[in-house]
Amino acid sequence: MRLPCAAARLLPPPRRAGAALPPRRAAARAAEQLENKTKGKLQKQICQVVLDHFEKQYTKELGDTWTSVRDVLTYPLCWQYAVLLNKFSQSAELEDTLRVKGYHPAFQGPLPYLPASLACYIRRTPERLPAQKHQAGKLKEYYLLNAASLLPVLALEVKDGEDVLDLCAAPGGKSVAILQCAYPGQFHCNEYDDLRSRWLKQTIESFIPDPLINLIMVSKLDGRQIGDLKPELYDKVLVDAPCSNDRSWLFSSDIQQATLRLIQRKELSSLQFQLLSFFFEG
Repeated sequence: MRLPCAAARLLPPPRRAGAALPPRRAAARAAEQLENKTKGKLQKQICQVVLDHFEKQYTKELGDTWTSVRDVLTYPLCWQYAVLLNKFSQSAELEDTLRVKGYHPAFQGPLPYLPASLACYIRRTPERLPAQKHQAGKLKEYYLLNAASLLPVLALEVKDGEDVLDLCAAPGGKSVAILQCAYPGQFHCNEYDDLRSRWLKQTIESFIPDPLINLIMVSKLDGRQIGDLKPELYDKVLVDAPCSNDRSWLFSSDIQQATLRLIQRKELSSLQFQLLSFFFEG
């Protein structure tokens, strides 16, 4: 059936198979695909035992502020909502996609330390992109994290050539962020827990190219002893001490495990103090 000429002029020309979409349409389509992947993956069941414990503890400690904190803890879209781009695997299409979805740079205005190579995006309404899967030999384009996680990295102000220790490095987000900012002379990433250490190694392999990855040392030492084993060896030390990880345990599917964790978390303050004390004694 042939359309009248006037009607034919109103229809868009047929797109050839394999033809590329215009940049804006391609970015919009990529944004829609990312959103569809995210939907349905963040539906989690709250562990009532943990929530009841938090209600009692944090109502006392935080007062009225606990209400807003609870809203964030119980809303997975608010978790790891920032997108840290990997300068070793840059993608102009990804940045276009983020802009289409309403993302903007997380840090704006004058800051004492903000390398141009550190690119992190957030949006006014929190939304979490799907995490990229680890593929051997292929670098990921972005790392998902909470934007506040970058503040210790910026406070450290790492410069090229400095020797740096990331004491409790897993899962590796801050290590990756440090390498977006500068090229340390020696970079030591330590994680005492065996499972988390393997996670750390995988993160580094996913974001750092071979020439640079060979300069990174990954160890499984007890962080409380590194101060004695390697005194005066580092220019900068980042200590992201083990925390209670309230957010994850709030959605634990194992009530017994969650209850045990609530008991164990009381011991964390002592461990945190011990980790710090080794770098301030003497």
